[in-house]
Amino acid sequence: MTLPPEHPWWVADTANSRLVRAMRAQSVDRPPVWFMRQAGRSLPEYREVRAGIPMLDTCLDPSLAAEITLQPVRRHGVDAAIFFSDIVVPVKCAGVDVVITPGVGPVVADPFAEVTDLDRLPQPAPEMFDAVAEGVRQTVAQLGSTPLIGFAGAPFTVASYLIEGGPSRDLPKTKAMMIRQPEMFAGLLGKLADLASEFLRVQITAGASAMQLFDSWVGALPARLYRQHVLPHTMRVFEQVADLGVPRVHFGVGANHLASDMAGAGCDVLGVDFRVDLDAVPTAIRSQLPLQGNLDPAVLLTDADTIEAEVRRVLAAGRALRGHVFNLGHGVLPDTPADNVTAAVRAVQEFGESFEGVA
Repeated sequence: MTLPPEHPWWVADTANSRLVRAMRAQSVDRPPVWFMRQAGRSLPEYREVRAGIPMLDTCLDPSLAAEITLQPVRRHGVDAAIFFSDIVVPVKCAGVDVVITPGVGPVVADPFAEVTDLDRLPQPAPEMFDAVAEGVRQTVAQLGSTPLIGFAGAPFTVASYLIEGGPSRDLPKTKAMMIRQPEMFAGLLGKLADLASEFLRVQITAGASAMQLFDSWVGALPARLYRQHVLPHTMRVFEQVADLGVPRVHFGVGANHLASDMAGAGCDVLGVDFRVDLDAVPTAIRSQLPLQGNLDPAVLLTDADTIEAEVRRVLAAGRALRGHVFNLGHGVLPDTPADNVTAAVRAVQEFGESFEGVA
């Protein structure tokens, strides 16, 4: 392991945190709980500190990113923080003209269409992400023994924004390039894999004790195309951070039909979205890897009794797993009452049972 001696893994013993132990299928007193998008628009304190500041400027302001990352830990008492960022931050740092338009999402001024566009992505270097590294250092200095999770968008999803020019559910240009220009598509995903790997390495070296690779749009692909055109580049990301030794989570939206392939990409934990119950995940996966998930985010729009009942249902399914990290099956929805998020955390804390670990 190559983590520096000042890393929280060593000085704050995050290696023995509830989160890391569960991700390693080791004994825990109860499942750890954290939520995707736990820092964001559902928190009034987030809306206050971000007022008038563009999203990517927020991500690249170390003190502001650190403050936002810490907010849900203070308010909800979750077992981990996830560094506040966005999937297009690495390409922004690499010089791509991208902005996040409110109500739309990432918009790329000059989409990638020709082989020559690949030259617009430089070879990644750690100094490209100095602001991110500083934000991580400021965050972990205040987290103490609570672990921080590093974050990156998977190559396919980031590529889709660069090719489409913005969000697209059907991904017509992306799929067309994949099929008609496979060499260019592979070249683009290879560059993005290297960029994501460096982005994650910077976060981990600066203090993150786990990482998650998030693939927002991969569910749009059939398994055949995923295996041929996407999986090798996802595996490359996991391989290029493996020497750091922290747990690696892989999560895709609407991608349960890809679960076996994603589980074999090199991750230590597989995230499961809300469209399938945990106990319906194939036995071969459940016996191999801890799972993360998978409360439907819409449950947090209901009431305390419903939230408790649904949390207990997910916890019950998780007891039969090799290991379980309680989370949503996607991110916290913007209109979610903050108190409902806290209620879900309290329910996990009250009803989660101990796990003896896997020999």
